[in-house]
Amino acid sequence: MFRGPYAEGISYPILYPAPHFTVEGRPRQYGHSQQIDEEGVRWLENLEQSTRLASPDRLVHIGDRESDIYELFCLAKEQQTHFLVRTCVDRRAGTGKTTIARKMQREPIHGTHVVEVLDAKHRPIEVELQLRFSEMTVHPPIGKHTKYPPLSLTVIHARERGKPEGRKPICWKLLTDLPVESLESAGEKLDWYAQRWKVETFHKVLKSGCRAEDAKLRTAERLTNLIAVFCIIAWRVFWLTMVNRTNPKTSADTVFTETEIAILNHVAGDSEPPPKNVAHYLLVVAKLGGYLARKNDGPPGNAVMWRGLSRLTDIHLGVEIGKGIVGN
Repeated sequence: MFRGPYAEGISYPILYPAPHFTVEGRPRQYGHSQQIDEEGVRWLENLEQSTRLASPDRLVHIGDRESDIYELFCLAKEQQTHFLVRTCVDRRAGTGKTTIARKMQREPIHGTHVVEVLDAKHRPIEVELQLRFSEMTVHPPIGKHTKYPPLSLTVIHARERGKPEGRKPICWKLLTDLPVESLESAGEKLDWYAQRWKVETFHKVLKSGCRAEDAKLRTAERLTNLIAVFCIIAWRVFWLTMVNRTNPKTSADTVFTETEIAILNHVAGDSEPPPKNVAHYLLVVAKLGGYLARKNDGPPGNAVMWRGLSRLTDIHLGVEIGKGIVGN
């Protein structure tokens, strides 16, 4: 994601193919490092490729526990870019005679911060987290200490206050190369990491809406092409849902074509001229997908938007066929 005013969590469709596609899934030699498994290689490749798309110093590479790879931290420094990852390894810290966990146990709670995450039913909820943070020297694994240098990193530990019902308290342990000098700065990093639930939602749309895993294609090339198309469709569904929640006054013609707007006006059956904002038209799309728009209903989710857009596409196809048969 971008640092600064663009760090809003609105998805932008930048897709690129994986440079290596194998069925075997063998560990690969990456540069001068020891062998890293397939998942680790992917994180390193993603970092290198994404830094080519924009100024490296403006990018923050956010990852879950699968990205907790010391090679990635060193590669980010080499590429002059930044990272924020959730860590699962208690590395040596300070002079090397203690660990991150031990040092953080001695840190006081600096305050609390509220973030938005997904509950078990994938619904957005707000949780209050207690924060500890500290800058320290982090050492590479013992088997790699001759190949990689110690790094000066900031550790952020965030734990949910209280005991939530039906689930474990949220506990995030984050590592970043960015400076964290205040509670506000630490909270900013938590907000950035919390944006990952949007990535999870995107994949849910890709799997449940597009049903990508049900594809019966027999070759890797065909499957890759299909997934590329599905990614664009899933992105549009998710993007429309987020635009409706974050920028409802956006002009409708930035989202829909002229024909789509005309179709939605006809479907809505309004006697008065409709408003020009996107919220009005997305509500019509949601209703096509089964959204009831009752007083106590929350905003339309990805599922109803998916169904609504599917129906809109069918209606659009019918209109185009009709034009060819009976003319305008």
